[in-house]
Amino acid sequence: MPASQQEKIARRGENVSDQEVCELALYAGHILLESGAELFRVEDTIRRIHAAYGMESDNAFILSNGIFLTAGSTREGLFARVEHIPISSSHLDRVAAVNQLSREISEGKHTVAEARTLLDQIQHSPEKKNLFRILASGIGSGAFCILFGGTIPDALAALIVGALLYVIILYPLRRPMSKIVLNLLCGGFTAGCAVLLVSLGLGENLDAVIGGSIVPLVPGLAFTTGIRDIGNQDYISGSVRMLDALLVIFSVALGVGVTISIIHQLSGGLRG
Repeated sequence: MPASQQEKIARRGENVSDQEVCELALYAGHILLESGAELFRVEDTIRRIHAAYGMESDNAFILSNGIFLTAGSTREGLFARVEHIPISSSHLDRVAAVNQLSREISEGKHTVAEARTLLDQIQHSPEKKNLFRILASGIGSGAFCILFGGTIPDALAALIVGALLYVIILYPLRRPMSKIVLNLLCGGFTAGCAVLLVSLGLGENLDAVIGGSIVPLVPGLAFTTGIRDIGNQDYISGSVRMLDALLVIFSVALGVGVTISIIHQLSGGLRG
């Protein structure tokens, strides 16, 4: 066996099998895909980890919601696994952490056991505090309201609506439900609050207030990732991501439209 191959195998640690190496690579891929990483990034990470620990016969097939991984040869142990990974929200901090870890593994800095422990820490890293997320939603809504041509009072109204939107997402609506229903409710809530604040004189331009307030619901990252996947010739997965993003956009728009229509019928017209 070549000296370089022996060095790679030595990095694994004592009594570590080929299957454990594959399980480690699959775990890293799972975290990346679940956190919203592009498919080519998941494939590259799995290959990096296998190569670092001396696995040379891996085959990974990645979809937007699943990983098919096989490995094995006359020298290596056989491994085959299919893992379903539901589409969920993005966590770019976890993607960055796994990327960094895979590079450190390639440099020979971690045994398999050490890498597994670090992946566990990444997977169970705490979410941002709710207060931070509420403030970020409000500030982002106000800033985008200005970009959409709103005034300072409009931005203040959008800030309030954006903050309230995340309050209901994190508390009353934080329960298992269809993504379409969730976004319909959020779109309707945003439109209703915006109309109320404009009617009270806090905002001036209803369109700008609603436009800024719904920005926290817009799946811009998922849509961009879908485009990148299609650009990398992952047509099926890219199309699935884009369709998921478009369904969210349609649901939010429908919720806003239905709410505005109901208020219009009840009040006989809207100002702004």
